[in-house]
Amino acid sequence: MAATHLTASSISARNMVSFEGLRPSAVQFPCVGNVRVGNLTQRSFRGMVVKAATVVAPKYTSIKPLGDRVLVKIKEAEEKTEGGILLPSTAQTKPQGGEVVAIGEGKTFGKSKVDISVKAGEQVVYSKYAGTEVEFNGTKHLILKDDDIVGILNTDDAKDLKPLNDRVLIKVAEAEEKTAGGLLLTEATKEKPSVGTVIAVGPGPLDEEGNRKPLSVTPGNTVLYSKYAGNDFKGKDGSDYIALRASDVIAVLS
Repeated sequence: MAATHLTASSISARNMVSFEGLRPSAVQFPCVGNVRVGNLTQRSFRGMVVKAATVVAPKYTSIKPLGDRVLVKIKEAEEKTEGGILLPSTAQTKPQGGEVVAIGEGKTFGKSKVDISVKAGEQVVYSKYAGTEVEFNGTKHLILKDDDIVGILNTDDAKDLKPLNDRVLIKVAEAEEKTAGGLLLTEATKEKPSVGTVIAVGPGPLDEEGNRKPLSVTPGNTVLYSKYAGNDFKGKDGSDYIALRASDVIAVLS
């Protein structure tokens, strides 16, 4: 068995945001033979680095995001199912939500200033893989841009999500149970639906002068949207919801 050693010193810092007093963690993973990634097969690389959460030195007591950035305390992944069954770490869903801890001063458009869309203390949902993860006071946080926040969710039910900016919340139509010929479909063969009903919409994107441009869809519209776009959620009622950008909505059906 060969081991691939991953160290912070072997990765290029180019294109990465740096903060004074932050130190990257080193990670080591065992590796055997070839590594399969999607449809590509790659052999193990010596000195390859996986970036873990950056750790803030204990001497620093606060983090102040700049510009249109937001500091979010990441919600911990669930360790048990609703029935109380313990989940292995590989089965735990990566958290995509957390509590806003601090916000930047906002964006400036010419002489106009636009404030951040969220406030400290609010519970938010953000895009997958967005932002820079940092460990501060022993807890994982994320520094991300205001535009990477999908919406505000102060309850534990997806239908209550308040979309931000150009995001739209859609209740997904149920998949067809039968083919046109009447054959029953199994769960594995049901096609992912790309039709749904708009539940809520954001205030719209900002134009060059910092004014909001209203979206072309409104709550109640039945829409067709791009497959595999956005962030999926499961509501307490068992329904599927998706939050995506208005540009991923293809058409309004009537």
